[in-house]
Amino acid sequence: MDLIPFAVFLGAMACGVPVALALGAGAAVFFLGSDGLPAEAFVQKVQSSFGSFPLLAIPLFVLAASILNAAGVTQRLFALAEILVGRSTGGLGKINVLMATLMGGISASASADAAMQAKLIGVPMIERGYPRPFVAAIIACSAVITPIIPPGIGFILYGAMTETSIGRLFTAGILPGLLLCLALIVIVHVEATRLERSGGVAPLRAPRRTPGAVLRALRRASLALLMPLFIIVGIRFGLFTATEAGAVMVVIGLAFGFLIYRELSWPALARSIGETVEATASLMLIVCFSTAFAFYLTWEGIPQATARFIVAQSTDPIVIIILINVALLVAGMFLDMVSAMIILVPIIHPIALRVGIDPVHMGLMVVLNLTMGAVTPPVGTLMYLVNGVLGTSVVAFTRAAAPFFLGMLVVLALVAFVPALSLLLPNVLF
Repeated sequence: MDLIPFAVFLGAMACGVPVALALGAGAAVFFLGSDGLPAEAFVQKVQSSFGSFPLLAIPLFVLAASILNAAGVTQRLFALAEILVGRSTGGLGKINVLMATLMGGISASASADAAMQAKLIGVPMIERGYPRPFVAAIIACSAVITPIIPPGIGFILYGAMTETSIGRLFTAGILPGLLLCLALIVIVHVEATRLERSGGVAPLRAPRRTPGAVLRALRRASLALLMPLFIIVGIRFGLFTATEAGAVMVVIGLAFGFLIYRELSWPALARSIGETVEATASLMLIVCFSTAFAFYLTWEGIPQATARFIVAQSTDPIVIIILINVALLVAGMFLDMVSAMIILVPIIHPIALRVGIDPVHMGLMVVLNLTMGAVTPPVGTLMYLVNGVLGTSVVAFTRAAAPFFLGMLVVLALVAFVPALSLLLPNVLF
C-alpha cells in the first residue's frame, strides 16, 4: 500500500479531477485498504482540521479583506499608487506592482489580488495599447507579492503545521516582499520602455506628483498602510493572537466602512460574507483531504525516508537549500499552495531542522516558492486565472512572463542564501 494511494492521486490529477478530490481519493484508498486502520479513521482525519484554532484566522482575514475592499480601501490604495508612479514609463504596470504590495496588508491571498487587479488595472492597460500577454504577466507575477506581505494565508498554514510563531513569519515577509516589489517595478520599466518606443501605447494621464497630492493620498490610504504594522505590533505585544487579529481587522473594516468612510452598504456586506464562505469552503476542502493524505504519508514513513535520502546526499545546508527550493518550485507548478504545503512541509521541515535552517527562514522559502510556481505552466493557478479574465493563451503568457520570472528567481536566490533578509526584522521585534 505504500505507493498505491500516491499513484491514485497522480492518476486522478492526470484525468482532470479537482485537487481536493484527487487527494481525498488517494487518502480513501489508503484507509480502506489498510489492515491496521478502521475505515472510519478516514472521516476522523478529514474533519480533524476543523479543530485547529490557528486556521480560523484564514476565513477571518478573507472576510476582513473583502469588507475593506467594499469599504473603499482599494480605491484609496489605487489613488496613492497612481500619484507615486502613474506618470512614469509603464505607469499602469508599476501601479499594478505597487498595488499588489499595498494590498498585501489586507488581502492575504494571491488569487484574490490577481482577480481584482485583472479587472481594475488589466482592462485599462489593454485599452491603452499594452499587449494582453504583457498585462497578464504583470498581474500574475505581481500577485506573488501579496501573500508575502503580512498577513498571508501561507504563513498561517505553515505556522499551524510546524508550531512556528506566526508573528515571526508575518514579520519575515516584509523585506523580501519589498525587494520583490522593487525588482518587478524595474522589469516593468525596462519592458514598458521597449514597448513604448515601438509605439501604440497611450500614456496614462495620472495626477501630478506634488507634495500636497502625495500627502492627501497617504492620508486617505493610511488605514490600509497601517494594517501590517498594526497586526505585527499587536501580536508582538500580546494584544491578540494571529487568529484574533483577523477578527479585529473585521471589526475595524466594519467601523471604517459604516462610520468613517460610509461607503459600505448592507448588500455589500452580505456579498462580502458570501465571498468569504465560498473562498473558505473551497480552501478548507483542500485542507481537510490534504490532512488525511498527509497522515497516509506519515504512516508509511515516506517523509522520514525522503529526509534520510536527501540528507544522505549531503549535509551541507547550501546543497540542502538548493534541493528543497527546486522541489518546492516544481511542486508549485503542479499543486496549489495549500495542497503542496500539507504534503511537503512534513517532509522538508525535519530536514531543515536537522541541518540547522531556521524554521522562519524555511517558512518564507516555502511560501515564496509555491506562490511563484502558481504563475508557471502546466497548472499555474494564477496564470490561468489572469489569462481567463484577460483572454490570452498560455504560450503567449509564458513568453511575456519570462523576464518577470527571472527577476523573481533572483529575489528567491537572495532570500534563500541571505537569511538576514528573512530573519532581521523577526529577530529585532520578537
